[in-house]
Amino acid sequence: MTVEIQKVGIIGAGQMGSGIAQVCAMAGFDVYLHDISRDRINAALATVDGSIARDVAKGLAREEDRKAALTRIHAAIETENLSVCDLVIEAASENEDVKRKIFTRLSPVLKPGAFIGTNTSSISITRLASTTDRPEKFIGIHFMNPVPRMQLVELIRGIATEDATFEAAKLFIARLGKTSTVAEDFPAFIVNRILLPMINEAIYTLYEGVGTVDAIDTAMRLGANHPMGPLQLADFIGLDTCLSVMQVLHEGLADSKYRPCPLLVKYVEAGWLGRKTQRGFYDYRGGAPVPTR
Repeated sequence: MTVEIQKVGIIGAGQMGSGIAQVCAMAGFDVYLHDISRDRINAALATVDGSIARDVAKGLAREEDRKAALTRIHAAIETENLSVCDLVIEAASENEDVKRKIFTRLSPVLKPGAFIGTNTSSISITRLASTTDRPEKFIGIHFMNPVPRMQLVELIRGIATEDATFEAAKLFIARLGKTSTVAEDFPAFIVNRILLPMINEAIYTLYEGVGTVDAIDTAMRLGANHPMGPLQLADFIGLDTCLSVMQVLHEGLADSKYRPCPLLVKYVEAGWLGRKTQRGFYDYRGGAPVPTR
């Protein structure tokens, strides 16, 4: 018997977690949002409120929908608060050790029929599933950033994922009004397997002096009709996340074409991670973003 998903837990109240909470609450699901501190959860609730309010101002949502969605999001201060959930989605940072610890802590508190999803953008679903007590009920549910705006969700089955889990996840994504695509459990799946090497190549193009930040981003916006340049996009994603994905690709596929650019490594070592730290390939501390190279 397949569990009908009604209550959704989310672990991680950052950019991705708050976005997933928003789309779930707007679709009528009860959401239980967990993070290591109440302050992070409150910040996520404020982000969700502001995001939906902007949609209301643009006529994309109704005020009563905003109020109703906010009443559906509950602060899950303790991991134990997720015991009522039918599905728990992990949306912590792209670090395998962090994720493994979360799943080890989560498994004992879940009810027997509950599903586990991970929003990883690159890490092996099979390997993460093996750290839980229910690999057959574990699946990759990879939302794109920003979650409320992006239509696609990648579904990735691990070697043990049962058909019932996959069907429940597919139905869940459809209820969110999003489109699912199925990827095999190979490093970085589909979107990031193609996107991140392109970003890495743009960083090599900068590193080798072929073009400046502005020249590279302008070239790809106007020459390839991309909505934003690859270096601007890297800042938006977070340079630490870009590096993590490239490392997963490089280690997992053992091909030199996936070697992270030394300049990307240097920026991450400097703590220049993009928009979230106000500096990356652009400096965001003033009014308009200024290229840093």
